[in-house]
Amino acid sequence: MGAGVDAVRRIEYDRYGDPSRLRLGDFTPRAPRRGEVHVRVAAAAANAMDWKIRSGKMKWVTGRRFPRGVGHDLSGTIVQVGSGVRDFAVGEAVFGAVGMGAGAFAEVAVVRAKNLACKPDGLSFEQAAALPVVGLTALQALNRAQIEAGGRVFVNGALGGVGQATVQLARARGAFVSGSVRDVTSPALATLGMETVVGFDVDPALFDREFDLVLDTAGTLPIATTLQLLAPGGRALDIVPAAAKVAWVLRHRRYRPHMGNLNRRDLDVLAQHVTSGALALPIARTVTLQDAIPALSELELDGTPKGGKLVITP
Repeated sequence: MGAGVDAVRRIEYDRYGDPSRLRLGDFTPRAPRRGEVHVRVAAAAANAMDWKIRSGKMKWVTGRRFPRGVGHDLSGTIVQVGSGVRDFAVGEAVFGAVGMGAGAFAEVAVVRAKNLACKPDGLSFEQAAALPVVGLTALQALNRAQIEAGGRVFVNGALGGVGQATVQLARARGAFVSGSVRDVTSPALATLGMETVVGFDVDPALFDREFDLVLDTAGTLPIATTLQLLAPGGRALDIVPAAAKVAWVLRHRRYRPHMGNLNRRDLDVLAQHVTSGALALPIARTVTLQDAIPALSELELDGTPKGGKLVITP
């Protein structure tokens, strides 16, 4: 089962609030329970979900036990396995995500084995850490809408992490993709290969009932616009939850909230897309764990760096 793990460092917080609650502290990981492993983290990637949880916006799910770790996406090497874990062994390189509160921004993290996949040799630890949350959200949205060759997809927020992943994965299936972005002059658009790009003030008359999937990754698309974009039998998915949208779910059967679901099979699919060249998620900045708190605060408050993932390497 491997040697035990002594005290390590992790980024944590002692109550919900703004980024000033973050601190780099000492932490002793509990022994892995049945179905869990210890991963020595090689890289971890930031997501908007991380600060939504830390701010308390999701405390009805996450509860009030503190201190709590921060971060979900990670890659690294298994250093200890719990009972019942037969698919992984100590020393294997893996990637995936931790549960809420466990904290990927750490030297060692406790992870459910079912939330991990083997990291291919051709994938760097940084590339692997950037994949799970955004990649699974995109891949499973396309699966949910049954997008195949010839399908038509509209992505609101196509330059965000989930947006870029959706565009690339949809094109890999032979689908036609259009979308909206905050900055229509961004040079990043040149590599995505979308058919039509518009600003966030989408005029649905340009695409009247054209799309089999409308994926709102920015949470800004009005429901009337969304429904006008949908082709007969099309599906609208929204990854940004809000209380005001509950009525949309009740009134419109074709509109649904969407979240990625961690599973090994889909992580393997994502890794295959990266190694084949079909999927490339840019990394905008890499920092050490020691320097991560200022970088996380800057990302949350100022939106920088832009154009890719913030990756933390312990």
